[in-house]
Amino acid sequence: MRALVGRPLTRAWLVWDVQDDEWFADCPILFDFSGELVEINHQKFDDLSITWNTVDPQHPIRWADFDLQWRHDARPELHALQNQVLQDVQLLEWAGDDMARGSVAVSFRFPHDRLTIANALDENELTFGPPDARYRRHGLR
Repeated sequence: MRALVGRPLTRAWLVWDVQDDEWFADCPILFDFSGELVEINHQKFDDLSITWNTVDPQHPIRWADFDLQWRHDARPELHALQNQVLQDVQLLEWAGDDMARGSVAVSFRFPHDRLTIANALDENELTFGPPDARYRRHGLR
């Protein structure tokens, strides 16, 4: 992930539930950094998957009983990060006194905002701005 530092965020892709007109947070979030696609997905209560260039947002999504599609313009906060250069990446470990203790989030710092992708109990959660103070920060080498 350190190799992404210094690259601009070209697009961020979310899976959209067409029928309910809302983000389908069970699917990976794709971040395109000048042609390098990074896919982040939380599932179960403690699984974090980070993959590179394995998902193509141009291909349809097949999920039983749902009409889903990739969208890169679904959240204005994500759209506002487009073309901003990634400044830093951190892994954050939740240290709160609840069942999420020990779960890991990924946090991207840009010049004008910060984005954290966390586990929201079996799905992805996006937060913008400084991470909660109950996270322990772990830099990447």
